[in-house]
Amino acid sequence: MTATGAMKIGELSRRTGCNIETIRYYERIGVLHVPLRRGRYRSYGEEDVGRLGFVRRARELGFTLDEVRALLQLATGGQAACAEVRGVAASHLANVRARIADLTRMERVLADSVRACDAGDDPACPLLQSLQAGMPRD
Repeated sequence: MTATGAMKIGELSRRTGCNIETIRYYERIGVLHVPLRRGRYRSYGEEDVGRLGFVRRARELGFTLDEVRALLQLATGGQAACAEVRGVAASHLANVRARIADLTRMERVLADSVRACDAGDDPACPLLQSLQAGMPRD
């Protein structure tokens, strides 16, 4: 359970910049604690603001929800958890670098196709030819 507070979900959303439906989703999947209720309203506290801010920053860095869960658990571990956090971050960094390499390759192919289109030397569309090159022939 979360710390008691007088903040409703709309205020939590405004303070963190997180969509209300996203907050509810994070609660359903266990990334955020299910809040106490005051009548029919969810009631959040400062701890919830901090936790949601942590989640948002981690997601902005591209961490998966599973990685976010792991980081949240490690966040309470103090200095001893630092090596484990480093491992999660190093693995994520390797994935980011792989995606950058993929995007760089895609950029090169697209730039070459656009240049070929601009040149107008080929009556067929160079991009469509490039895409069709991988298609099976009848």
